Order: sequence, then C-alpha cells, then structure tokens
Amino acid sequence: MEDYKSVTICDIYSFINSNDEESKNILSSLNKVFIEGWVRTNRDSGSIGFIAINDGTCFKNAQLVYSGNIKDGDYELSHVNTGAAIAVKGELVLTPTMKQPFEIRVESFELVGDVDPSYPLQKKRHSVEFLRDIAHLRGRANMFNAVFRVRNAMSMAIHTFFQSEGFMYVHTPIITGNDAEGAGSTFSVVTKDKDPNSFYGKPVIMNVSGQLHVETFAMCFRDVYTFGPTFRAEHSNTTRHASEFWMIEPEIAFADLEDDMNLIEASLKFCINYALNECKDELEFFNNFVDKTLIERLTAVVNSDFKRMPYTEAIEKLQEAVKNGHKFENNNIYWGMDLQSEHERYITEQIVKGPVFVIDYPEELKAFYMRRNDDGKTVAACDLLVPYVGELVGGSQREERYDILKEKMEKAGNDKELDWYLDTRRYGGCPHAGFGIGFDRLLMYVTGISNIRDVQPFPRTSDPIKY
Repeated sequence: MEDYKSVTICDIYSFINSNDEESKNILSSLNKVFIEGWVRTNRDSGSIGFIAINDGTCFKNAQLVYSGNIKDGDYELSHVNTGAAIAVKGELVLTPTMKQPFEIRVESFELVGDVDPSYPLQKKRHSVEFLRDIAHLRGRANMFNAVFRVRNAMSMAIHTFFQSEGFMYVHTPIITGNDAEGAGSTFSVVTKDKDPNSFYGKPVIMNVSGQLHVETFAMCFRDVYTFGPTFRAEHSNTTRHASEFWMIEPEIAFADLEDDMNLIEASLKFCINYALNECKDELEFFNNFVDKTLIERLTAVVNSDFKRMPYTEAIEKLQEAVKNGHKFENNNIYWGMDLQSEHERYITEQIVKGPVFVIDYPEELKAFYMRRNDDGKTVAACDLLVPYVGELVGGSQREERYDILKEKMEKAGNDKELDWYLDTRRYGGCPHAGFGIGFDRLLMYVTGISNIRDVQPFPRTSDPIKY
C-alpha cells in the first residue's frame, strides 16, 4: 500500500485525544493514510468538496476534502452518493482551530460498493417509525448508530462488573419445562408435526427467566449471574413490552435482602458510570436530540444514595397525595394493590426525588420463591424505582426454608414439576437472594429512548415479524 498507513477513524481520534508520548509519536508519523468506510454525506461546491465518512469504529465521522476531478475509472468522487462504500488514500491534516480536529485531503479513491438510487436514508431526519420499518438499515442512522454502540458498551459493563466482583457467568437454558414466574404467558416449543410431546416427551416452553436454573449454581459457586434472552407471549402493544428481551439475573448465596439491594445499587451505578465515561459522544447526542436532561439525570443517579421505603408506607404516601388533591388515573389506592407506573413515578419523582427501593410487598403480589417475612403477610422483595421510568429492577431474598417453600409451591400448583428446585433447599440450602434487570429497559433509561423497539436490533413484539 505504498507509504500509506491503514488507520481507522477511532484510531485517529484516540491518538489526538491522548497525551502519552507514544500516541503523539504515532500521530506525527501519520502523514499519508488509507481509510475505508461509508459515505454519510457528499457536498460538492465546484472547486472543493466535502465528504463525511464513517468506518464503523466510532460514532464520529471523519471529513474528507477533495478538489478537482478525482476519479476511480470513469466514476468521479463528486458523484459518489450517500451510503456508498469507498476506500480513500490521502493526507491527514490536523485542524485544531476548526470544528473537527482533523481532515483527510483525498489523493485517490476506490468505489468499493455503489449504492442504488432507491437507498432510503438521506441527509435529513427520519422518523423512528419509518426507521423501524427498515431495521436492517437503521443502524446507519445517527440515532440507532448511537443506540447500538451503547448497547454494546452496556453489555461489556455488565460482564466487567460481575466478573470483577468474582461472579461466575452461567448459561441457563432457553428451552425449559417450567414457567418460573407462573404468569402463563409463554411460547410453546413444538416440532413441525405440532405434537408438543414428540421431541422432549412433554410440553416445553421458551424460558421466561433463567432465575430458577441459576439459583442451583449459587448453591455451589456462591455468586453467579446469567445474562441472556427471555421470552414472554404477552399481547402488550406498549412502549415497554417485547416478546423477546434480555435479562441480567444475579444470585448471591449467604445473603439477605439488604445485601441484594446493595448489589443492585452498586451494579447499576457501575453500568451507568461506564456509559458516561465510555459513550460520551453517544450520550451527548441523546442529550441534544432525545432528552435534554439525560446526562444530568444519569449523573444524579450515580451520585445519589438509593433510599428504602416499605410498601405500606408507599401506600400511605399515595393515599395522602389523593387526599391532598393529586389526581392519578387510578385514584383507588389501597393496601394490597399492585402499584402502577404512575404511582411508582410519583413516589420516586415527587416524594423521594431520587432512586428508591420499595420493599416488603404483600405476599399475594409476588412470586412463590420470595421469602415470607415474620409478619406472615409480606415478603422480602424489592422494586427499585427511578425518576422518569418507575420500576427498573425487581429482586428478593429467596425462601430458603424447605417447609414454607413447599407450602407456597403446592399453593401455586408447581411443586411436582419443580421438585428439583426443592432439592436446592433439601441439600445444603442457605439464605440467598437475587434480582433481575431488564437489559432493554436499562438501555431505554440510559439513552432516554422511550420505546423498547428502538433499543433492540430486531425487535420482537406482537406485530408481524418482517426480519
């Protein structure tokens, strides 16, 4: 490649922003460079032209400057359309006094992949509804380019945090014979003959949670987590529901609800702080174009102490609000009700004015595996409520007492199919706790995106599947 050095846009920005001598030396040696990428915009003013190019290595583009009739065969650079793939050789010039810190002055180029005139993405703002309909192309649009970069970084943050804390990563099954939550909204797995018994000998479903399986590993590896896809067959055409989504589900042995809440707080703060540090360009974009309070809000969460509020107190506060004239869509507030999003947001935004764990819910509202409190009517459960969203995380201390768990499972009608789960209490059980974070909802919170369909690469909802 003659004396041209192959570099990426990410490399160049890294060298420019670094203060170490090695980076400065590398940067000073980058005179003639070779770069490959996709044209975002091409503006030709006659005597000079400008191309914004992105090579996929970072959110920022690089600016190409060209003059004259630079050609690849008979194809002029000035005629290259948005979306085309090109390879460029040119001179790297630092421009610290201009809007961009550098530009590449084109000396030659190759048209690697032309773009058909029907290409739907042009230099204008497209609606998210339009972009959802071209999910295979929307990663090229600024908003979704930023979303999926944050999704990648947050995935890394999850593993970095739990691995650094000594947790073991467990791959729990996607196909299972039990519904962990007992909600009944499941997908059945059948073969082409549609006989539910033909392959596994009994009806099986797509998993709704990896929790029960990962609990078994907590009983021998102590601190574990699973991070993978889960499935719910809910016909909920809302901005927060999808039929396929990813869950982060840690379990910690020899732990109670307080330990659980401390872990939730530490993991969330780490992940949000990771995004603030590693995705500065992307979050700045979201702050400018999606939610102008985003960075301020995320920074406030990282710097706050998560409060605790018993469910009973939360109900009293909501009843007091109604008495003082506040209007909820559901004003019928009573002990034993399941809090709705408007109630959760009122608690976190108006009463606490920050993140808060609501704890000790009525037993009837929660899953069978949650530990019954000494009052006989509540369980050691927690929901983390955060401003602008409401519930973000749900967790609990698990019921480690064999007799009480068996009683609760018999009441739920799953004691026979989950007899293996009871073995974790029969054979060396101990107090333990865990929680679940909906990864896609966490991404919504970190990006300010209001619809779950817009943080998933190929969303699966009750709408017809195109991809």
